[in-house]
Amino acid sequence: MEVIKKGTTIQSLEVGMSIIEAIAQQGSPLKFSDIQELTQITKSNLYKYLNTFTLLGILYRYKDTGEYVLGSKLIEYGMAAVDQENVIDRITPFMHEINEKFSNTVLFSSWTHNGPMIVKELNKNRGLNIGAQIGTLLPLRSASGKVFMAFMDEQMIREWKEKEIMQIPPEKVGLLEEECKTIREKEVSFAREPLVPSVSSVSIPVLNYKKKLLGSVTVVGFSEVIPQNEHHELSRYLIDISKEISGSFGYR
Repeated sequence: MEVIKKGTTIQSLEVGMSIIEAIAQQGSPLKFSDIQELTQITKSNLYKYLNTFTLLGILYRYKDTGEYVLGSKLIEYGMAAVDQENVIDRITPFMHEINEKFSNTVLFSSWTHNGPMIVKELNKNRGLNIGAQIGTLLPLRSASGKVFMAFMDEQMIREWKEKEIMQIPPEKVGLLEEECKTIREKEVSFAREPLVPSVSSVSIPVLNYKKKLLGSVTVVGFSEVIPQNEHHELSRYLIDISKEISGSFGYR
């Protein structure tokens, strides 16, 4: 493997990426003063970096608060990175079919180093605010989060899992582990969404020929219309279409 010498790198680019990394690690909007404290970059230089990143769409600045978050361009790059197997293009017709069947929001989530992230959304019912949009990181106890816990390689999700489990009452951790065993067997997951009260979700894995998890397809809606177990008619429909989706990637 080629060793990269320090003198052959662009220091200003390294500084810029340290700003992006600092904002990404915090996982919430940051004020200029917060970023300056985290990075210790001089105010005059930091203004230039933030203005440049905002202009390029790498960062987004809220007009009302002046706070910074990761921008749409980074989400676009991330989607390109996770789409190595053309996953999103291939599953989109299935998502439309599920959207028609359920008349509820359908999401596709993929793995990132910070956890599962929504990278595709279809929402037929615009009156329902599910508290999630493209770029949202999903918690472990969401239906999609449990799919990633059940099917992802343990080494890849270790940090995310440990961080998420710290927010779960100790007596419920064992129950969650048992539930994930069932999810691996049934290939379907259910949850009362932690993001928004009165909203529930059901999620299915997208697997390839190596049984590698490519992502999850999730239906989100009001709890009274979203199935809570695999015996529901809509659950059986999702399990069947899950086999069809994963089958298109060679999973048997």
